[in-house]
Amino acid sequence: MKIAVYPGTFNPITNGHTDLVERASGLFDHIIVAVGINRQKNTTLSAQRRVELASQVLSHIPNVEVCSFDTLLTEFVKQRGAHIILRGLRTVADFEYEFQLVGMNRVLEPDIETVFLAPAEHLSYISSTLVREIASYGGDISKFVHPVVAKAMMETVGKDI
Repeated sequence: MKIAVYPGTFNPITNGHTDLVERASGLFDHIIVAVGINRQKNTTLSAQRRVELASQVLSHIPNVEVCSFDTLLTEFVKQRGAHIILRGLRTVADFEYEFQLVGMNRVLEPDIETVFLAPAEHLSYISSTLVREIASYGGDISKFVHPVVAKAMMETVGKDI
């Protein structure tokens, strides 16, 4: 069974993330969307809320599981019996950062491979950071995220999105 782990903070999960998981679901037997608890990042949404939202948004994909993790990614991947890390690439800047991670992960766990997918072109400009910024100013984020995510962001930032 080919199990891929798609890690991220998903703060919040966007239509770009969803597109990537939908396309990857045809390539792998099982995908674990792993919501990271990064102690170095301040997140707008709690880990539990990010897991809940991702679960709702991805519920239409039968071979996807959503959970959180608070360990080294390579340890989590091994614990879950996977050998593949799935990552999205939008820009050259993403590639430079991801290339560093691949090298580090390969040293930590040589048996784990990283697979990159690019989002659909019409979604390639979407990032969680930009969605949070737009939401913080009361902007309409409905074109970038699922309706349940837009509602959760509206409730979190306290503005009418």
